[in-house]
Amino acid sequence: MDEKENIFKDKLKQQIQILKNCQKKEQVDSCLKCKKLLECEVRINYVRSVYESMSKGEVGGFEF
Repeated sequence: MDEKENIFKDKLKQQIQILKNCQKKEQVDSCLKCKKLLECEVRINYVRSVYESMSKGEVGGFEF
């Protein structure tokens, strides 16, 4: 695993923790059950982090 890949994995781990803390605070076990779903910055940042982790920061591609 190279340094670039580690950066994206670390960022994703951080966003997962932030998301879990938010779900706990909102007392939901899924973002889909939250009233803030569509305008939630925490979820937007999480989704962006997942995409960046999958594409390794490159535009348009995924590595599964």
